[in-house]
This record gives sequence, structure tokens and C-alpha cells, in this order.
Amino acid sequence: MKRSLTANTFAIAALSALALSVAPAAKADNKGCSTATLQGSFAFNGTGFIVSPPVVAGPLATVMTLTLDGKGDATSAVGSSSQNGNIGPQTETGTYDVNSDCTGTLVVTISPGGFTAHYLFVIDRSGDELQIICTDSGVVFSATARRQFPVGDWSH
Repeated sequence: MKRSLTANTFAIAALSALALSVAPAAKADNKGCSTATLQGSFAFNGTGFIVSPPVVAGPLATVMTLTLDGKGDATSAVGSSSQNGNIGPQTETGTYDVNSDCTGTLVVTISPGGFTAHYLFVIDRSGDELQIICTDSGVVFSATARRQFPVGDWSH
């Protein structure tokens, strides 16, 4: 009987330790981010290369403002890009989605040209910064977007 009680106590202790170690990991996946986490105007700066198709292949750099409405819509108000050294204005409109683990996706249509770009991002600095990478085949492009004004400021 004593052996059975010791075995049961050990089993309960082991299960409790396992449950307690899994709980923080589960909580880490839900950091509390949502689409509403990203609202306001962000300074967007990105560089990379278009690898294919060959007709447009070459270096690429972009600077713009990216405005996120907290509901999933994205616009860029002002921007410029350099593709193979050709400088020109650029606007982007699209949608974004945020996961509870503070990752998300952004899909935009780029004008002029009407190209669609797909991005994966990670929210950084409590929603004040985004680390971004393009997920389109033939494109190597990464960017950082930083909040221009504090949350609640009239400017955003």
C-alpha cells in the first residue's frame, strides 16, 4: 500500500510539473496582438533585389509612409521607389491581418504597375515597429516600418 501511495504521489507530481511547464509555452503563443494593434502611420524603409523575371531583375529600394487603420486596411500616402536606379513615385493599397502571436500578413497592390506583393511581418516594440519580408517568388526584399507618432496622437 505504501509503495502504491508513493507511486501515485510521484505520478501526480510529474503530471503537475508537466502541466505547469506547458502552460507558459501556450501563453507565449498568445501575446495579445490583433489587427487593432497596428493603427496609425508608419515610416516604411525597405531594400532588396528582384531576381526574376529577368526583364525587371535588379536592386530595389523603397521609402514611404504606410497607414494602417486598425481594422485590416492598409494604404501608403506618400512614397518613392528605386528599381534598377529608376526613381519614381509609388503608392500601395491593400489589407493586413494580425495573429495573436504578433505575426501577420500584408497584401498590397503597388502602383504604378498594378503588381501585387505579399509580405510576412513580425510586430516589434509593442506595436511601434514591424519587421517585414516579401514572400513572393523571385523577390528578395526586407523592410522595417516604424510608428511615426505615438498612439492617440492627432497626427496619425
